[in-house]
Amino acid sequence: MNELDHTFAEVAQIIEEARSNAYRKVNEELILMYQKVGQFLSQKSREATYGDSYIESLAEYIRKKFPGIKGCNRRGLYRMKQFYEAYVGNEKVSALLTQLNWTNHLLILSGSKSAKEREFYICLAVKEHYSSRQLERQMDSGYYERYMLSKDKLLPETLHTKQNPFLDSYIVEFLDLPD
Repeated sequence: MNELDHTFAEVAQIIEEARSNAYRKVNEELILMYQKVGQFLSQKSREATYGDSYIESLAEYIRKKFPGIKGCNRRGLYRMKQFYEAYVGNEKVSALLTQLNWTNHLLILSGSKSAKEREFYICLAVKEHYSSRQLERQMDSGYYERYMLSKDKLLPETLHTKQNPFLDSYIVEFLDLPD
């Protein structure tokens, strides 16, 4: 590699680092938004004046106001409510929540049978930097159950795969970016 190639590689590294930082910040804001919307929905559902129909009305309102955001339909709003209610008051995982993308959160919420199992997979996915496929593979293989039965309690080896953080469709939709 000549000197010019080395210089260009340095610039490419700066670009990669900036992209990675931007992804983390956008993901953090997206997860915090989902959590706040979930909190709003959870609180409103406890008020006697609101029935379940307000979620459908809210989904329609969001669809009209922000046509590019697809994750805020009725089903998505219920998921946000479920997300908030699953972790409210759980200080152990609250700091980790923004370190996972929404797809991983949905996998954990739908595939875990208990709060302990959710905590386990959140900690594992953050520690090992799991992509959604890697996390899904661990969950489908019953890793939590095997881990709980294990005497040594060793976490699996880290899989070293290069991830493209921009593949998370929830971030692309949230920013209203073209496909």
